[in-house]
Amino acid sequence: MPATDLPISALLLLVMPLLAAIGLGVTGRRAGNAAGWIAAAITLAGLLLSISLFSQNEISLFHYDWAKLGTYTLRLSLRLDYLGGLMLLLVHFVALLVQIYSIAYMRTDAARVRYFAFIQLFIFSMLGIVMAGSLLMMYVFWELVGLSSYLLIGFWYHKPRAAWAAKKAFILNRIGDAAFLTGILLLLHYTGTTDFSVLPADLSSFPYQQTGPVTLSVDEWLLTAIGLLLFGGCIGKSAQFPLSAWLPDAMEGPTPVSALIHAATMVAAGIFLLARIAFLLTPTAQLVIAVIGTITMLHGAWKAMYEWDIKRLLAYSTISQLGLMVLAVGIGSWQVAMFHLFTHAFFKAGLFLSAGSVIHALSPHDVKARFDPQDMRNMGGLRTVMPWTFICYVICAAALAGIPLFSGFLSKDAIFAMAFVRAAEAGSFWYLFPIVAVLAAGLTAFYMVRQVWLIFMGKARFARVAGIHPHESPALMWGPMAVLAAGSLFFWFSVNPLDGFSGWFLNGMEYAPLAHATWVPLLSVIVTGIFLGLVFRRARRYGGFFRPSRLERISDRNSPWRIPLRRINPYADHNEATQHQTFFLIFFQKVANFCAGFERNIIDSLVNIVARLTVVLAHMIRWTDRHITDGGVKLIVGTARGAGQVVRLFQNGKIQSYFLVTFVSVLLLLLWLTLIN
Repeated sequence: MPATDLPISALLLLVMPLLAAIGLGVTGRRAGNAAGWIAAAITLAGLLLSISLFSQNEISLFHYDWAKLGTYTLRLSLRLDYLGGLMLLLVHFVALLVQIYSIAYMRTDAARVRYFAFIQLFIFSMLGIVMAGSLLMMYVFWELVGLSSYLLIGFWYHKPRAAWAAKKAFILNRIGDAAFLTGILLLLHYTGTTDFSVLPADLSSFPYQQTGPVTLSVDEWLLTAIGLLLFGGCIGKSAQFPLSAWLPDAMEGPTPVSALIHAATMVAAGIFLLARIAFLLTPTAQLVIAVIGTITMLHGAWKAMYEWDIKRLLAYSTISQLGLMVLAVGIGSWQVAMFHLFTHAFFKAGLFLSAGSVIHALSPHDVKARFDPQDMRNMGGLRTVMPWTFICYVICAAALAGIPLFSGFLSKDAIFAMAFVRAAEAGSFWYLFPIVAVLAAGLTAFYMVRQVWLIFMGKARFARVAGIHPHESPALMWGPMAVLAAGSLFFWFSVNPLDGFSGWFLNGMEYAPLAHATWVPLLSVIVTGIFLGLVFRRARRYGGFFRPSRLERISDRNSPWRIPLRRINPYADHNEATQHQTFFLIFFQKVANFCAGFERNIIDSLVNIVARLTVVLAHMIRWTDRHITDGGVKLIVGTARGAGQVVRLFQNGKIQSYFLVTFVSVLLLLLWLTLIN
């Protein structure tokens, strides 16, 4: 493609989904089933255009000076480089598969045209973040992503939980966005620009960027504060501690939306932001980022260990994996964070679409039936009736668990290796990060095998009386799942199944670390194998995850370890397979309860406080507007009106009145002149 055509092509790539969203929104329900095919065709065209732009393998910048405020110039700019090109391909590819899947999944939904319009708006917003040439322009699209996610999470707004989840996601993200905007404004104030092409040169004035030993100074702490404030945007969008509570609740939206949010759009935006601002992060900021990423990673894995909802478990898994990516940025290796983001997009989208296939198959035809198709305790034995879904799920789960020969193994081990290298350079405290990361990887293997076992293995536990007749999904659904599962194999990213550093992804970023721990893959395999052994031991010894363990059998009925199933599953009494079973809470239940209480009492309380403060502020603004602003305007109007009424008294058409006014005015003038002299 000629260089002169790049700006036009990039602008066309950006506006196509926006025009599609507007067009579908205008047509309304008249588009019918064609809406999905139109949206998929637009995304396919965008994918082909992205390939042509990515093949240029060069940076192309074009700017438009939008406004000038004093010494600051607000510039709108688009940027195309290797990292942005990769994200363009990823967003379009995953969005295309999700929309093809949605054609069948949303076929009976009366509001499917609105659904595809929102999807196109979501794609437009994410493309804007990827192509933004400055932090200021990125923030504009950042807010559009928040709006799009609000619309999609609350798509079924007639459901109270969906509407509540959308509001929760929106409010929690506003907290992170406020920090993000503050960081942008501080950066603009002290450097005069937020343009990515200019910032690295401008930052040479900071003492931190100078050669020699770094000493604490005001400027370094200022740069640290700016970096952490910008990281606040990532905390919100990428569901990092302590703003991670919205992501599991976002599962109230349609399942394909979950696949898009968790794979290539909203949560990916935070990691992409960190990659863009990596040059801003001081060692202190990196340490804080690494700590938050580690806490998030462990918290998400721990919560997933006891989750029974098929989608919420995957959501907690996403939180854990995002924490791992943030940890990679914290150790100074944003390239491997993007590598894991890329591999994670394939197997996590595949897992969510496969979960949607399972939910679709188990959904009762009678809408009044008291049966939860998302509860894994109501599943089992589905591998024989849903073979394609089973194969896709197992492949994607293996990639997420970090099993060798799958893509997740390559990207995870790259992070572990660089974490050990950073620990060797920075000191013994830093060894905490790779050790916890490897243990979290073991937990991931545990809960993913547990999930696969509960869904597909053993006997069918769904209630026959509820009219549940599971069947394989149509080709429009399992086709995208199969493509994503195939993309989760190792050879797409590296010829060497044990070394991700030799693959095209990191080489394309010109990332060649001087050293990396070659023994890390062996350690990862050993830890993963131990946790797999534990889960298989429990499954084989007790026949699954439902039978009482030895501790239950020797404990009394009032033991806190023994709880009737009906207390945690309201549908247990209506399910033949689970009427007489009990549920064994494993040893970390107390920790999990603490985490749940923290979310309920701290995070949710914070959301309520922010909401109440917003209402109070709105009332204050309303009072100010009514009594001060409007009052001032009314005072001016009343004064002018009163003066006019007084003047009208003298404009009565009588000559003698005019003569009297003139005579009095002359006397007053003479009196004034006399007093002056």
